[in-house]
Amino acid sequence: MHPAGQERQAITGKEDRMAEVVNMPKLGFDMREGQLVKWVVKVGESVEQGAIVAEIESDKATVEVESYVSGTVLELLVSEGDWVPIGAPIAIVGELGETYDKAALGITGAVAEPAPAAAAPAQVAAAAPVPAAAPAAAENGHGLPEGVRASPLARRMARDMGIDIARVQGTGPLGRVVRADVEAFREGAVAAPAVKPAAARPVEMRFTPVAVSAEDETLALSRIRTRIAERMVESKTTVPHFYVTTEIDMEAALNLRKELNARKEEDDKLSVNDLIVKAAALALRQFPNINASYNGDSIVRKGHINVGIAVALDDGLINVVSRDADVRPLTQMGRLHREMINRAREGKVKPDDLGDETFAVSNLGPFDVDHFIAIINPPAAAILAVGSAKQVPVVVDGALTVGWRMKGTISADHRVTDGAEAARFMQVLKALLEDPIRLLM
Repeated sequence: MHPAGQERQAITGKEDRMAEVVNMPKLGFDMREGQLVKWVVKVGESVEQGAIVAEIESDKATVEVESYVSGTVLELLVSEGDWVPIGAPIAIVGELGETYDKAALGITGAVAEPAPAAAAPAQVAAAAPVPAAAPAAAENGHGLPEGVRASPLARRMARDMGIDIARVQGTGPLGRVVRADVEAFREGAVAAPAVKPAAARPVEMRFTPVAVSAEDETLALSRIRTRIAERMVESKTTVPHFYVTTEIDMEAALNLRKELNARKEEDDKLSVNDLIVKAAALALRQFPNINASYNGDSIVRKGHINVGIAVALDDGLINVVSRDADVRPLTQMGRLHREMINRAREGKVKPDDLGDETFAVSNLGPFDVDHFIAIINPPAAAILAVGSAKQVPVVVDGALTVGWRMKGTISADHRVTDGAEAARFMQVLKALLEDPIRLLM
């Protein structure tokens, strides 16, 4: 039973089945909301545990939401097209014909923010002269970002528009600022330029204006491209990167992969990247500072080793996550990683495919790349970039011969770790890949 159901059972003392709430899942540590793009079920339909009930879209992917309980769909709490905060209830599942109390289920007020209708002229006019934070926001602002009760979407819109959200009059529950309020405030500010606004928060995304000619093609940024731009600017401007590169003898690893794959079915075959992910995970056991995050006045060492795997898409990049990669057998990784990567490319990832990344591997080896450096994906403290394993001239015991070599570079957060520690990590990674039987132990 879901924890909420256990709590209700403890309160009521009843053993019988009660209605359960399906919530908006979280997809990645930085996701604050998602758009429900499609309901797969209808009210009155039966669903089994694990059945797909809806499709939601985050900044990077379309995700299928599964029901974690079996029963009948009693109510759909949001509409297609609504933007819903993570963790918010989206549906109720229970016994056919069951009566239920929304308050007892923890459902209070509106949970979604539907696409707003055009603001009425009177509303627009009223929005412009607001001189200070709305009273409701001030009364309810303790512990809230900027001291304002607002939806995540409204906050992002205000930030992108350079609007001080504290000056926006909220019309949602308890004075909550919603998308329509931000849009109305912007329209009012345009209509009344004589009103000098308070100092606005700086727009984070800055760029040099580009001259556009008749021969040029201008493409609107996709959601995933916009999010990548925001995240990479944040990383490169707030995280002090440093880089350590080493060259790895991959002959033994390639031979082991060939030998293992000869005994495996096609869907279970291992890739070179599977070996690298496993080696990185085992190396991280010895370097908890690299499997960590900077947290202002502290460093958080992660209790699990979850390795992100960068997947190239047509319009951007997404990281799927190999959870507990240090303890998962290497022989299982081929199928697991392949399934996640295929779902990412098809735009049908599952919630467990994303989020909780503590380290990442970006592999451009399939693209015939010798060497590159990658940008850290906060809050992780490091990322490993690897190029192609190639046959090259090498000197062994004073003699010139041919060997398989691959270059790897770690990008690390200097607030969390230092060059010597990162170099030792690369030494351990190199030793594991050059003696790959240890990846099976």
